[in-house]
Amino acid sequence: MAGAEPAGAAAFLDHLAVERGLSRHTLAAYRRDLAKAARWLSADGRGELRRAGAGDLAAFLGAARAAGQAPATLARALSSLRMFFRYLVREGARPDDPTRLLTGPRRWRTLPRYLDEGDVEALLAAPDPDTPRGLRDRALLEVLYACGLRVSELLRLRLEDARLDAGYILVRGKGRKERLVPLGDTATAAVDAFLSRGRGPLLGGRVCPVLFPTARGRALTRQAFWKNLRRLALKAGITAPLSPHVLRHSFATHLLEHGADLRTVQALLGHADISTTQIYTHVSRERLRRIYKLTHPRA
Repeated sequence: MAGAEPAGAAAFLDHLAVERGLSRHTLAAYRRDLAKAARWLSADGRGELRRAGAGDLAAFLGAARAAGQAPATLARALSSLRMFFRYLVREGARPDDPTRLLTGPRRWRTLPRYLDEGDVEALLAAPDPDTPRGLRDRALLEVLYACGLRVSELLRLRLEDARLDAGYILVRGKGRKERLVPLGDTATAAVDAFLSRGRGPLLGGRVCPVLFPTARGRALTRQAFWKNLRRLALKAGITAPLSPHVLRHSFATHLLEHGADLRTVQALLGHADISTTQIYTHVSRERLRRIYKLTHPRA
């Protein structure tokens, strides 16, 4: 059956959920990667995924690359396969790990897209501050940019997570890891304005535990937030494609441009490995070049 879960995958995913506490979104990504590999191997007459050899897996990755899959997508697929086969070896389900012989696809990292500070200001000013929804949207955007959150982290925030007196929020990130992120004065004021003047009228007497609810008293969905973001971007005169992650990139980029160190940005973004944060070092290099041109007598 084309959509069937590969043999051994269910126990593997249960292990990740229970032992490592991975989120359902991460588990869904692993499930998709394994299912895609299993379907390709079966269609190519190579048998079950759990019995695949290094050559079979290399052929799968090669076919995915030839089909135009991005290097980052291939790297994630290989990571999923590595974890799956390591699990099978640990459980005694097979004697060897075929992924040991595979070389990871080179991740041709493109520089992250980000907004300049003028565009960010225009976007943050786009919501109407005279309506409950506008107050909510302004607070949402201010927190997203001030804290560099993932959209899933933003939409999961609960009322008690906003510690306005202390000037920070409690964020629950990947793998249920918690981190405290400073809000900043402007974002704190925007959240306070929403809580004091917008949240009650928006809910109309309904009860909802999330910090930024809909008028129906529910949590915003990703799709609804993206749609709203695109509407506000057009209002702000931003015509380039815009996603919540572009604002996260803007947060990190602007911090580095103003002198923040990479370790601080790593902690604020919630990256487990600083290598993930190093994609932003292009900003440091550009900043160094600008300073060199401005200050060196022979630049």
